[in-house]
Amino acid sequence: MLKRLVDSGKADSFARYALALEYRALGRSDDALDAFKELRSRDADYLPQYLMAGQMLIEKGHPVEAIEWLEQGRELARRKGDTKTLGEIEAALDTAASST
Repeated sequence: MLKRLVDSGKADSFARYALALEYRALGRSDDALDAFKELRSRDADYLPQYLMAGQMLIEKGHPVEAIEWLEQGRELARRKGDTKTLGEIEAALDTAASST
C-alpha cells in the first residue's frame, strides 16, 4: 500500500518515511536506504529520517555513511531546537564513531 502511494506521486514525507521503515523492518536495507535518500531529496527538513537511516547503517556495518546522515540530522535538530532528537542523534553518533 505504501509503495503504491509513493509511486502515485501523492505521498507526503511521512508516507515516504513509513515506506523506508517498512523496508528496514523487512530486512531490505538497500531499498530502505534508497527510500531514505529519495525522502531526503524531496524533504531535507524531515528530521526523523536522519536518525533512522543512521541507525540502520550502523546496524549494517556502515558507520562512515551513518555518520554522514547523523551529522546532517544533528545540524537540522539544532536549527529546529529539537533537543530530544538531538540527544538521540548524538548517542547514535557516539555508537557510529566507536564502530569506525
